Amino acid sequence: MSAIADNLQAVQARISDAAALAGRSPDSIRLLAVSKTWPLACVVAAADAGQRAFGENYVQEGIDKLTAIAGRNLEWHFIGPLQSNKSRPVAEHFDWVHSIERLKIAERLSSQRPAYLPPLQICVQVNVSGEASKSGCDPDEAPALCQAITTLPGLQLRGLMAIPEPTDDPAAQRAAFRRVREIYESIRAAGLPLDTLSMGMSHDLEAAVAEGATIVRIGTAIFGERNYT
Repeated sequence: MSAIADNLQAVQARISDAAALAGRSPDSIRLLAVSKTWPLACVVAAADAGQRAFGENYVQEGIDKLTAIAGRNLEWHFIGPLQSNKSRPVAEHFDWVHSIERLKIAERLSSQRPAYLPPLQICVQVNVSGEASKSGCDPDEAPALCQAITTLPGLQLRGLMAIPEPTDDPAAQRAAFRRVREIYESIRAAGLPLDTLSMGMSHDLEAAVAEGATIVRIGTAIFGERNYT
């Protein structure tokens, strides 16, 4: 599992290099290790190497992992599409949810968040590329959704998340992330205290950092290519 430690170090170096190019502090960008489909042993290896925050797309898989190593004081982020009938276990177990696209889901998480836990940290997912296959609200709907979430108890609105259409063109990558940042800045200008831009993955983290990402969600570059069979 030492490969995972080496990969984490390499990803942190990429983040540092990208931050330097953008005139930013590397400390302003958090690395979220996307551990979906990877066994618990891989999470343990990453945690042993100092990684604290992990992202999961599938509710039961994530809960199985986080309960198995509950004593490690790790931070768990739910980053996949969330259905109404799966909201309760997410509200009860996760620290963050990045994928809110409808007020109904936020309302369910609010009502189901146990009072003894700190507020669930929330990002609104924006479908910045307009892909029919992608989750996320329409960019024009994001301000109103963010405003509504701020009124819900048990939740703390943190910012926006996006998964732009994949491309190898750095200029196109930056253009998509720039649009997310512009939406984020317009919502902040309206008075909402956002501080999080969750954007950028293994293939485009440099472009995301250049456009202001504060969380990059990295799976393949840490754990390797996934086998979904």
